Amino acid sequence: MSQFSTPPDVAPASQGIPIRLQLPGGTPWAVYGLMGVTIFIYLLQVAGQFLFGQDLVTALGVKYGPYVAEGQLWRLVTPIFLHGSILHIGFNMYALYAIGPALERFWGRARFLVLYFLAGIAGNLCSLWFTPQPSLGSSTAIFGLLAAEGILVYRNGFLFQNPRRTLMNLINLAIINFVFGLSPGIDNWGHLGGFLGGAIFAWFGGPLLEIVSKDGLTAYIRDRREERTVWLVALSILVLIGALTALWLTL
Repeated sequence: MSQFSTPPDVAPASQGIPIRLQLPGGTPWAVYGLMGVTIFIYLLQVAGQFLFGQDLVTALGVKYGPYVAEGQLWRLVTPIFLHGSILHIGFNMYALYAIGPALERFWGRARFLVLYFLAGIAGNLCSLWFTPQPSLGSSTAIFGLLAAEGILVYRNGFLFQNPRRTLMNLINLAIINFVFGLSPGIDNWGHLGGFLGGAIFAWFGGPLLEIVSKDGLTAYIRDRREERTVWLVALSILVLIGALTALWLTL
């Protein structure tokens, strides 16, 4: 995890007088909500196996090209909440818990949720284009969060201890996970698509932070990115996803 360049409530001195820095806070309800929904759906998957001998939830929601071609476009979204094993969901929920809260604090709840879903859908679309195999898992969205954290550090390095080292650690983590994704049974195309989707949204719609003095003794962090720009970027990415989906359907 990234570290701030100063203690959480102390900013660099201004004219020799230390000032308190108010960092974004609050409970990361979006992260907890995503985890809760994902775990609940996994329990439904397990219950289906136990009661009916088959995972009906996965059958209805997994990304699978022939079904998408029949018009079941929800299969570009639903795989974000489906998992194949307890280890699969355990790893992804740990990653969401480790990366998500800090991003939600700086991005804001609504923008964080948009990031998560855009990255997840972009990953499933990339998988749809480049592999015929069924796939599922929230790792498409998780890779988008990883890309967004890297861009947050790169563009707002003044908030972090040794931002260059932090950024290199994130890059190494991404490389390791992509290499691990070359193993059989892992959809690395989905990971790549999620990473790119998250990176594009983070670069053009992510926070551009600055420290603003409040009363000479207290400062706070402000995002100078205009909200209108954020939603225009999100809409543009959705339009691009729609166009690429429509193109795939015509091939």
